[in-house]
Amino acid sequence: MTADATAVPEADWGRAVALVRAADTVALACHVTPDGDALGSMLGFGLALRAAGKHVVASFGDRGFTVPRLLRFLPGQDLLVEPAAYPAEPSLMMTFDASTMDRLGLLAPNAGKAAELVVVDHHVSNTRFGSLHLVDPGAASTTMLVERLAGRLGLTVDRDVATCLYAGLVTDTGSFRYSATTPAAHAMAGRLIAAGLDPDAIARELWDRSPFAYLRVLGAALDRVTLEPEGAGGRGLVWTYLTRVDRARHGLPYDEVEGVIDVIRRVDEAEVAVVLKEDDEGGWNVSTRSKGAVDVARACTALGGGGHPCAAGFSSTLSPEETMASLRPLLTPDAA
Repeated sequence: MTADATAVPEADWGRAVALVRAADTVALACHVTPDGDALGSMLGFGLALRAAGKHVVASFGDRGFTVPRLLRFLPGQDLLVEPAAYPAEPSLMMTFDASTMDRLGLLAPNAGKAAELVVVDHHVSNTRFGSLHLVDPGAASTTMLVERLAGRLGLTVDRDVATCLYAGLVTDTGSFRYSATTPAAHAMAGRLIAAGLDPDAIARELWDRSPFAYLRVLGAALDRVTLEPEGAGGRGLVWTYLTRVDRARHGLPYDEVEGVIDVIRRVDEAEVAVVLKEDDEGGWNVSTRSKGAVDVARACTALGGGGHPCAAGFSSTLSPEETMASLRPLLTPDAA
């Protein structure tokens, strides 16, 4: 699927521009446990708005309100407030990279009471839960939609804004390795680099750093990895899990294990890779990846989650074995 400039009707772009220009305060939110695209799109837009004179407040609805270590280099974090300090009934609230209301976590009630709720997203599984939707499933990242909106608003994309948007673009395209990569994505990267950001420094922060404890926990995941040659409709399934005990043993925070799926997905014999990660409260967050023959977004949506055809996820309160038993039948190859 390729980006389509007409995926969002021009009338909707115009309405979004009018709402932002008329607002005294713009309340921004991204999905829980934010990744580079969620936080980058929100902070990038927030910085651009603030530079234009708008009052901006930004947050995400996690109980343990902490920016993941890998993303602490992003500018604009002074815009962030804890969920308890977020406007209870925003006049204008905008969400970024959240495909469902549930993905807003503690901020879902605030969104439900917003006078206007503008949803900015690129997930094919988006449920259109707002009053206005800037959703393009063909866009490589939500930051691509933010750049389009910023352009329509006449906002300046300076070095800090560009750094945030670039972080979202490169994480959701896997540094331009995933199938979501398009000519438009490369063209946007060129514009952002021209704004003065340092791509080498950003790459080091995102992919070339980890605490030593990560290697120990990765070892635990690899020790219990399972390859099912007949899984995923006979195309191969590889999966593993990480417990909170694994992390506690080495003092590793939950947000440090996001990269495990990128190791597991490399297995030649498997079309689909799955990693189950236990959070600090005992729930399981499930990450799935496909090489293209299986639509994992469809499978994850059926289990209450969502995402993209080749990268999706969901949450579970069941054990890893029970969760996999629910997921396996849904991992069927797309009809040719």
